[in-house]
Amino acid sequence: MTRYVFVTGGVVSSLGKGIASASLGAILESRGLKVTMLKLDPYINVDPGTMSPFQHGEVFVTQDGAETDLDLGHYERFVRYTASRNSNFTTGRIYETVIAKERRGDYLGGTVQVIPHITDEIKRCIKLGGAGSDVCMVEIGGTVGDIESLPFLEAIRQMGVELGRSNAIYMHLTLVPVVAGSEIKTKPTQHSVKELRGIGIQPDILLCRARDALPDEQRRKIALFTNVEERAVISAVDADDIYKIPGLLHEQGLDDIVVDKLRLDAKPADLSEWDAVVAAKHAVDATVNIAMVGKYMQVRDSYISLNEAINHAARKTKTRVNIHYVESTDIEKSGTDCLAGMDAILVPGGFGERGIEGKIDAVRYARERQIPYLGICLGMQVACIEYARDVLGLTGANSTEFNTHTPDPIIALITEWKDRGGATVIRSEKSDLGGTMRLGAQVARVQAGTLAQQIYGSETINERHRHRFEFNNLYLDRLQSAGLKVSAFASDDLVEIVELPNHPWFVAVQFHPEFTSTPRDGHPLFSSFVTAARRHRAAQPS
Repeated sequence: MTRYVFVTGGVVSSLGKGIASASLGAILESRGLKVTMLKLDPYINVDPGTMSPFQHGEVFVTQDGAETDLDLGHYERFVRYTASRNSNFTTGRIYETVIAKERRGDYLGGTVQVIPHITDEIKRCIKLGGAGSDVCMVEIGGTVGDIESLPFLEAIRQMGVELGRSNAIYMHLTLVPVVAGSEIKTKPTQHSVKELRGIGIQPDILLCRARDALPDEQRRKIALFTNVEERAVISAVDADDIYKIPGLLHEQGLDDIVVDKLRLDAKPADLSEWDAVVAAKHAVDATVNIAMVGKYMQVRDSYISLNEAINHAARKTKTRVNIHYVESTDIEKSGTDCLAGMDAILVPGGFGERGIEGKIDAVRYARERQIPYLGICLGMQVACIEYARDVLGLTGANSTEFNTHTPDPIIALITEWKDRGGATVIRSEKSDLGGTMRLGAQVARVQAGTLAQQIYGSETINERHRHRFEFNNLYLDRLQSAGLKVSAFASDDLVEIVELPNHPWFVAVQFHPEFTSTPRDGHPLFSSFVTAARRHRAAQPS
């Protein structure tokens, strides 16, 4: 029978419930337990796919093609499980399902209400996502007291009653601030737990987010006023490396408490892999500077998986990587001087016309100056546009995403070029944006003798996609004749990877390799990219 650990948060949002949940999942996994993880999001969007990165941060794409919350990226980086569309449910998705049932007449003319119909659907989704595991971690987004979260909190309260307290426990994350320089305040935690208990949930464990470990006096006080065991008041301290957190929580016995309360038969924790990951951060023998030229640099969560993938590659290659975040619109205004001294340039994904010319200028800078270049998704598309313009001489080349009247649609929707003899079809109708992209993992075949094959060491790869526009194959022969090598194709012959054979390291991919990079395993593409940056740095005059 699957046991459940329900994770809630209070006082303020963004305290790190996702990292805390993933870290506990990592410890339980190290004890031989099969762990799955779920995120319940209270917003009404069906999924975050159409939400602005400035508001929501990154959209993490699962193997089966679901657009989900960025916390699922943390889950996959900490726990060896593969998230799916059953790992993330939103208020919008829950209501969409219930309303569809009502329209079909499934409720036999009954009045459809939040209780029991919405809460029953939430419970069904939780059980669906946790099926087959020993422990299912269920994180509730937002904070206790938010009106949007109430149906989710009521659903997990009911599950605690239905399953029994040896099969479902509650872990609550709160803030313990320090004011006036040194005074520790426990009152916000007390009030948060009071709010939680007011809706019928008594937490079994408190994770107290604090600058430093809580003194025994404050732990006893919190335990007394919240009716939580003193040993279960855990300090969630600020850490300079998120991969230290499994070890920090294990040192305080968090996993022992969970195993005891859920009556699990588990072996002792073995965190040797995490110890190695943490140690690797400091075992460096070179430093490189990498420019990341993007469109959402004001919100670093927009590129969280990408940042972590570079972090993983840095550990694998014993390199200290300094990432320089460059807003592509700044290049449009002030030129490429900000890229001087960089050992490598990375252009990530994005949507919309804003900042595109700045990204194209960054590609040209890397290509002409023989600086290692990695393009991801849109980063591949602008690389192809730049090459078509500057090398092939198609000065009007563009993507129909940005210019529907471009004379040379190097990038376009498949329907705009495939089986239409090359004629560009101008889109006048407005269509839904949600769920209309190429999403999820797809197999691609890698061409023999290419840098891509050398990097991956395989003739086939399986990477995740999130994009709507594709390379226009009607320009394939001309671009390849001009020196741009296509080194991987999808099964339907869509372009997946391009590279420049006459360049030290120039690779651009249509997919998102950052979604499958983990701290323990890394990812070959990012490791090769960082290694190329090291070579470039070493070749510069001292």
